[in-house]
Amino acid sequence: MSTGRPTLVIVGAGPRGTGLLERIAANASELYAGSGLDIHLVDPYPPGGGRIWREEQSPLLWMNSQAQDVTMFTDESVDMAGPVLEGPTLHEWAALDGRSFADRQRQGTYLRWVYERTVAALPPDITVRHHARRALRVSGSRQGRQQVWLEGRAQPLVADLVVLTLGHLDAELDDEQRALGAYAREHRLVHLPPDFTADSDLSALAPGEPVLVRGFGLAFVDLMVLLTEGRGGRHEGDVYVPSGREPVLYVGSRRGVPYHSKIGYDWTGERPPLPRFFGPAETEALLARPGGFDFRRDVWPLVEKELGFAHYHRLFTAHPERTAIAWADFEEKYAAGDGAEIQALVASAVPDPADRLDLAALDHPLDGVRHTSFEELQDGLRAYIARDLTRRHDPAHSPDSAVFLGLLSVYGQLVRLGDIGPWWHGFFSFMASGPPGPRLRQMQALSRAGILRFVGAGMTVTAEDGVFRAGSVTVPGATIEARALVEARLPHPTVERTRDTLLAELYADGAAATPEGLLAVDPADGRVLDRSGTPHPRRFALGPHTDARGSGAFTRPRTGGPAFRQNDATARAALAFLRAISCRVAA
Repeated sequence: MSTGRPTLVIVGAGPRGTGLLERIAANASELYAGSGLDIHLVDPYPPGGGRIWREEQSPLLWMNSQAQDVTMFTDESVDMAGPVLEGPTLHEWAALDGRSFADRQRQGTYLRWVYERTVAALPPDITVRHHARRALRVSGSRQGRQQVWLEGRAQPLVADLVVLTLGHLDAELDDEQRALGAYAREHRLVHLPPDFTADSDLSALAPGEPVLVRGFGLAFVDLMVLLTEGRGGRHEGDVYVPSGREPVLYVGSRRGVPYHSKIGYDWTGERPPLPRFFGPAETEALLARPGGFDFRRDVWPLVEKELGFAHYHRLFTAHPERTAIAWADFEEKYAAGDGAEIQALVASAVPDPADRLDLAALDHPLDGVRHTSFEELQDGLRAYIARDLTRRHDPAHSPDSAVFLGLLSVYGQLVRLGDIGPWWHGFFSFMASGPPGPRLRQMQALSRAGILRFVGAGMTVTAEDGVFRAGSVTVPGATIEARALVEARLPHPTVERTRDTLLAELYADGAAATPEGLLAVDPADGRVLDRSGTPHPRRFALGPHTDARGSGAFTRPRTGGPAFRQNDATARAALAFLRAISCRVAA
């Protein structure tokens, strides 16, 4: 189909697609006035929230951020060429307590409102149409218009440009998951592979039966809620009152502990001046290295120094009574030092070891911890969670909050480096993207009620003797048997293992992938790269399936929003390209 007007197809109408559309609306008056444009949004789910943030999901599922920390709008902190168009945060728009954790339905409604406001803000000669279908593939030459083929439709959408804002995707099972699934079918067990918990069919998990759960992050929190409150149980203060319909959850993971609690106090006073040791200049130097860079050797020392700077800046400025020298002296020596020199400086300047930043201990709190029985482990883990909750809600430990700001600053730089491997994203999530404090208190209550049982760190799962069997390094030699296993984590699709046919065919057609399996894009504007490194003139991609993934499609106000910067660059590049086409047609 062709109207004679330039046409843009955006595949994915969730928050990333909505954010791109917002930037198109913001930049249109400068780059695309009076030219006419047809925009087609392709997504089987409603525009705004898309699949993950759709309004039709359990009201028991919360956001993982305070309502005051969620915005879809740019501000002066975003480094971009386009105009800043501020708008309300979630808590301002919904008239919520800023420190509350809204349910995902409410966030879906907010995103739908942002989408509708954005469409209304477009110039009258730019139209938007939503197609509630799956996009199957994209065809077309580099020089010509593109064809976007939709499920259940004989004729493709014809586009001058295509932008893929696909969001989180399903993946084909890896070898281990296929083997576990086959074993489960053979022995009539229950095996739920990695999935979006809100979409999982949990009905096969029987009341009172043991269920092994591998994964202790946010997917587990959702699972825990749906199998307890979602089955009629309720929390009364610090006590859980069961309905009798709950299974017994045995949860473990590589670390063996839940993610660190969200910080439960507001920032006051001076902020650390970030970036300090890992900013744009250092990022450019890494990118300019002829032989490339190694994350652990070249990048991690910069990250570690930046996070340490944030921590000690806060300690010295907010809690000087816990330090032994003046901040100016410490800062000078810290800036000049490295490795062992910094460790010696900290040991002499910060008397209490509890005030020193130990990233390795924070990342693996059960390293070296051993228990003689699973019963003993339960008490130990409840005590660990209690300590974490106390610390993360006590402003006397506000250097933790400074490290969080450091993590956000670092993320903004790492996004520019492309594919740095999966380790950093897991570390960031564990440190900075943990559950709200109330969820951890619910874990404690469920543990005391005997419905949640901890397995420990280094969790292993085997399928043998007609059952699933789990163990951990935390309780050597002990195992737990169950007839059900849930992998509580999101799928990790690569371009080779994705279930999204559009992305898979794009890769098969010559699009480049990174070693981690992410779609390679031009960091400047998101154009899809081929295997020679050449950008495709008519195809763009944004989001977690690319090596330019940001920390999220929405973000905290005034934290730079890498995704917002990317959206703006792509929107401006797309509008400039489409404007040139429009001018040629008019001529």
